[in-house]
Amino acid sequence: MSDKRMSDTESLMWRLEKDPYLASTFANITILDRPPNMDALYARMERTSILFPRLRRRVLPAPGNFGNPTWVDDPSFDIRYHVRNISLPEPGDMRQLLDLTTLLVADPFDRSRPLWHFIIVDGLRGGRSALIQKLHHTVTDGQGGVELSLHYLDLQRDPPPLPPIDPELVNAAHTASEPDATEALRGAMTDSLRLPIAVLRQVRDVLSDPSLIGSIGSSTSATVKGLIAQLNEVDSSRSPLWTSRSLRRRLETTRVSYHDMRGAAKSLGGTLNTSFVTAVAHAAGTYHREMGAPVESLRASMAISTRNESSGSNAFTLARMLVPTADMPIAERFLAINEILIAARTNAESSSLEALATVSSVVPTSIITRLARSQAETVDFATSNVRSAGVPLFMAGSQLLENYPVGPLAGVAFNVTLMSYMGSLDCGINIDEAAVESPSLLRDSLSRAFTELSAFAPEREKTTSTSQADDGATKRQRRWWRRSQ
Repeated sequence: MSDKRMSDTESLMWRLEKDPYLASTFANITILDRPPNMDALYARMERTSILFPRLRRRVLPAPGNFGNPTWVDDPSFDIRYHVRNISLPEPGDMRQLLDLTTLLVADPFDRSRPLWHFIIVDGLRGGRSALIQKLHHTVTDGQGGVELSLHYLDLQRDPPPLPPIDPELVNAAHTASEPDATEALRGAMTDSLRLPIAVLRQVRDVLSDPSLIGSIGSSTSATVKGLIAQLNEVDSSRSPLWTSRSLRRRLETTRVSYHDMRGAAKSLGGTLNTSFVTAVAHAAGTYHREMGAPVESLRASMAISTRNESSGSNAFTLARMLVPTADMPIAERFLAINEILIAARTNAESSSLEALATVSSVVPTSIITRLARSQAETVDFATSNVRSAGVPLFMAGSQLLENYPVGPLAGVAFNVTLMSYMGSLDCGINIDEAAVESPSLLRDSLSRAFTELSAFAPEREKTTSTSQADDGATKRQRRWWRRSQ
């Protein structure tokens, strides 16, 4: 995680924020059983910033925005600026916490500082607190955020002292100094020269005159072919209701049993992801019918992780697909969406995100944002599924009870992101209020879809055998967590 230059995808996300509708900030709301020890949390996050150096680095744009930005040390880094403590007024309910989160996430980062905040919110009912984790997507992606949490979460409320950090790691965390003008220019030129001159000419020609798309031959590079596929995707989103876009946000949440959803998926012959997307599509169809505007299909996007042992901070691609939303049995919808997801994963390697990212460093920001905005307008809603832990976790003396992820909208009507934790799937629904007239109806429709789908989960044969299986899984996750730390 000590890489000092942004990848193409990270650079693209950074530049797209010239259009506020395409902001890539994401968040997570963690409910805690009690207020954490703030001094312990400050110390733990200071340590984490050394092990995960992007937490103490700011972004330095390339000269003239020609090339990918660089991560450099923030000479005024202060952990207490990034880790904050506030309190809700009475009554301290969930609605207040969700509304506060939407305001905090919408507030742009100070680009002269590292791009993250951890906000402890006290005053929740029952003596509980919450952690709002806010990160810019260039720092890491959702799954990377889970791996980041390995550095500041514990397996017990009062853990033993951690071993000292290797001095070499401490030194490495402070070696991203700002490059001089010559080095910065060399880096920018290196980024631009990764694309051959012939490819740059093809990109220029296609962008200046899209009518040339039909004359592109077999010798065209894969990069330009991906960009052409992007330009050819001009079909508008399908919803007759979700036509407006704004910067107004509404956050809703719901939960479902992990075991029931996994059991339903297995019973119906698919995966947990299939169950998830099926439930969202089912809810979207129900919403349209209850609002008097039934629709046969909607276009969804799904974040697909490409993470492996050599991945950087961001390792994902986006798949787009038409999902059926007409009135039909949920099992029938599951089978149809299972086939759609298999095809979407197969085609993910040639996704338009990669094509845009590759050329982003040599194409004007105004053109890149226009292309990205036009593509966002073809999508009705976004989905993402993040895997977390199946064992109890603690932070600075507080136990984590629930986790609600908040995915970026980036121009769609709503984003539903799922995170597994302790036998539950915690669901955050980030909604554009101009698009979705009744957020509560959408939330209730999703809750009912989860319930309807869970009915296909087979009954557990014996409580004892299930408990033994769960105990075995818990032990494996504990061993994995300790090794990771």
